[in-house]
Amino acid sequence: MAKLGLRSRLFLSHMAVMLVGMLMLTAISRYSSPRFFVGFLETLDDGDFSVETLRKELVSGFKSAWGQGAVWSVIAGGSAAGGLSFLLARRIMQPLIELEETTKKFAAGDLAERVPPSHIPEFNQLADSFNRMASDLEGMELQRREIITDLTHELRTPLTVVEGYLEGLADNTIQPSPEVYYLLATEAKRMRRLVNDLQELSKIEAGYLPINTQSISLPPLLGAIVQRFSEQLLHHDSLIVYVKHAPDLPLVRADAGRVEQILLNLIINALRHTAEGEICVQATQRGQWVWVSVSDTGTGIKPEDLPHIFERFWRSDRARHHHSGGTGIGLAISRRLVELQGGQIEADSQVGVGSTFRFSLPVA
Repeated sequence: MAKLGLRSRLFLSHMAVMLVGMLMLTAISRYSSPRFFVGFLETLDDGDFSVETLRKELVSGFKSAWGQGAVWSVIAGGSAAGGLSFLLARRIMQPLIELEETTKKFAAGDLAERVPPSHIPEFNQLADSFNRMASDLEGMELQRREIITDLTHELRTPLTVVEGYLEGLADNTIQPSPEVYYLLATEAKRMRRLVNDLQELSKIEAGYLPINTQSISLPPLLGAIVQRFSEQLLHHDSLIVYVKHAPDLPLVRADAGRVEQILLNLIINALRHTAEGEICVQATQRGQWVWVSVSDTGTGIKPEDLPHIFERFWRSDRARHHHSGGTGIGLAISRRLVELQGGQIEADSQVGVGSTFRFSLPVA
């Protein structure tokens, strides 16, 4: 019966109730009616009756006996059927009551509340679905709180700096100078960059960011991006940025603007942590995928920190990150942009040796 659907079980339950009532009615009528009738016959032993009179009295007595038996049959059968119906209804309603109580607690803010398992498969599936939804909502709420906490932390530092310098300028404890104005402008740019990155990430996660994939050639795109950074590092003798790729690299199916955004985030991240050496942007084909990597000879990432690097606002060294001017969202944005184009992103690193970030794009 456990394999039957809820509709079938409800139908069989009502059939069982009806069958019990019929059995009780038949059994009690079968055994009680003759006894009532025999009792009636015993009252006729002392009288003198004709056949006609006796026949009428026998019929009347049988009807009376059957009527008494039927009354007791209805009482007993109805009680049995009602009791069985109550037990079955309670058995079916109990999971619904538990679900209602759980949803009320969940709506009141108790996000850890879960629906207990049920002996009815359909209700058990409903409980599993609700519990999965509850776990997702609990995770989203925890994530929301973490984002608010991180965002507050990110904004507090530049706001504190700006407030301190403005108060100093107002009471003449700090003298106006180009350096002071430059510092204030830098902190304002950091706040603007944080707001822009948050807006970009919220659009990506809400599905509002359009991805226009088409067949593109990666070598010209990689060359243009690397050339841009090479010109910036023209007078930086201890650090070079260059590109490598196979001459027969196939076209990829991707959004050129989003690929450029990913590469800019990865190269800027490499520049922040590479004081000298080299940064290599490389593209290689592996089957039906083209992998683009950004490798540096920088400080590297600790093994325990590596699994968290694509989480938004995460960083192992807050002081260094504030000093470098990052927002802690660039890698999270890059991961989502890669996923929206059907690829995946990963990272390898060794402390003191350098890091490699790579992402895949499908061959067109």
